[in-house]
Amino acid sequence: MPAPADPEEQPEAFPAGQPPAAPRPTEPPAAEPPATELSVTELPPAEPPPFPERDVTGTAAAEQAARSLQSLPEELAARLPQLLEAMVSVGSGLDLHSTLDRIAETAASLTAARYAAIGVINDEGDGLADFVTYGISPEQHELIGALPDGRSGLLGALIKDPSAVRLDDLSRDPRSVGLPAHHPPMRSFLGVPIRVGGEIFGNLYLTEKRDGGRFSIYDLHMVKVLATEAGIQIGNARLYEATRQRERWIDGSVAVTTALLSGADADEALTVVAEQARKLAASAAAFVLLTAEEGGLEIVAESTESGPSSALGRLVPPESPVVDLVLAGEPVFVDDAATDQRLITDLARAYGPTLFLPLESGGRVLGVLAVPRMPGAPQYTEGERTLAVQFAAQAALALMMAEAQRDRERLAVFEDRDRIARDLHDLVIQRLFATGMMLESAERRAVVPEVRTGVGRAVDELDVTIQEIRTAIFALQQGPTEVPSGLRTRVLREINMAAVPLGFTPSHRFLGPVDSLIGELTGKNLIAALREALSNAFRHARATRIEVVLDARAALPDGREGVRLTVADDGIGIPPDGRRSGLRNLKRRAESLGGDSWYGPGIGPEGAGTTVVWQAPH
Repeated sequence: MPAPADPEEQPEAFPAGQPPAAPRPTEPPAAEPPATELSVTELPPAEPPPFPERDVTGTAAAEQAARSLQSLPEELAARLPQLLEAMVSVGSGLDLHSTLDRIAETAASLTAARYAAIGVINDEGDGLADFVTYGISPEQHELIGALPDGRSGLLGALIKDPSAVRLDDLSRDPRSVGLPAHHPPMRSFLGVPIRVGGEIFGNLYLTEKRDGGRFSIYDLHMVKVLATEAGIQIGNARLYEATRQRERWIDGSVAVTTALLSGADADEALTVVAEQARKLAASAAAFVLLTAEEGGLEIVAESTESGPSSALGRLVPPESPVVDLVLAGEPVFVDDAATDQRLITDLARAYGPTLFLPLESGGRVLGVLAVPRMPGAPQYTEGERTLAVQFAAQAALALMMAEAQRDRERLAVFEDRDRIARDLHDLVIQRLFATGMMLESAERRAVVPEVRTGVGRAVDELDVTIQEIRTAIFALQQGPTEVPSGLRTRVLREINMAAVPLGFTPSHRFLGPVDSLIGELTGKNLIAALREALSNAFRHARATRIEVVLDARAALPDGREGVRLTVADDGIGIPPDGRRSGLRNLKRRAESLGGDSWYGPGIGPEGAGTTVVWQAPH
């Protein structure tokens, strides 16, 4: 039977107060006993005298340290400068992954090993979360394929029993499960655990001694010292990385709050939340979902690495178990969205690790923030999950504050509309009516037929004007109503609502069967685009004329038939340094449907003003 791996017992120290034996440099160090096929058991070299205690100072301490160094075996003494240099190299940076790379490279150089690796144990302690290698080329990595997960074989055994292991022939250890195809040959093996703050962080593996021999007991002792120093540096790097990560999430929360309270519309605000969440979580995408009228959740904002997708407007049905959990205020962490049975949408099958975070503030769940990574990407750590939950809560609070701000602005608009309606009724109509009566009296007294005819025509025009003003008053006094089903009706409603702050009604023209050709998703985005364009014209353009054209049979550049919305004004145009967030939002909406949006000269003299074009497939 093969002999067991090296025990981790320390050589016996000298008794307290007993002076060390005088060094005998002329005697060669004892040769290492030959190992059996798998035997790694050796007698450790004689233990040097201990270094001075903390309370020993001055000349006595120096003398004791000198005696300790003089008593080291020649091989260890010769390699001590190399060990010290290696320890300095390990502690030369704070980036965690770079630190792991340096540890692997330094350990390989210190022991003359061809290959080195560090297996980082996952949060559950049953496998590897990361596997950093040295000596394996990128081409070899690609041929080998997936990295080990640490749940089986010798690597799995070292995770369950973190102790030093030294083997002459890796392939003949009963715990070994063999090497995958295209893996370089490896025989000799040395494994040492790395501890950070008393906890196992991972294991340092060294294989294939360059001279074809085996790792010596001195290699083992030096790697143990290096692993101790590595644990200290890894702890510092982790603390530094955690601090930097918290700073990034805090900065992201501040950016979201600033954007939401700066007057952005609701759609743009939700897009800002998605964009910041994707960047901070280093994810492939981020989606904001709100409750749908028919139940379940609807994707209303997105941010993806590859640009706009077809996810906007898609529904997560209410029977999905995740919907009930997140709407109850409970975050859901999914290891692999592609295989999790709780996710029943096709969109989820394209992603791996995913966070579902309720946007909750004050006991009210406004929506859900979904942050998925690609399949095979690293799992979210416990720290990342905590920071993401806190970010979602902060974003929800900012959304509520922004919503309250918009409610106040909307209330001010309604109050202004009521005031305008009262003024029109109490002042304008009464004066117009009195003027009409005066004209009728003048008409009766007029002698010249042409004068009588002209005055009568003026009276008729006043009657028409009074009726139009009464219609406008009725529209101003109407409260929020349910969104009508017909797209044409919704477009007219937006135009009439815009007429109040503008002071005039934009002209409009419909081309083709608007209600029958344009689908619900495209129609919903078109209404939002129209509202944004009219809002820009009112707030920034100072226009006196606006023309709205809706063509339901427009030809798109790729030959498909679609819808094109054109909103043109004769205002001052877009200043060179003006904000373009609304225009970017229009373009993002169009691109998510496979369309486009752009702007150009207006309809004023010499092209004054702005023309906004928005188009998408039906």
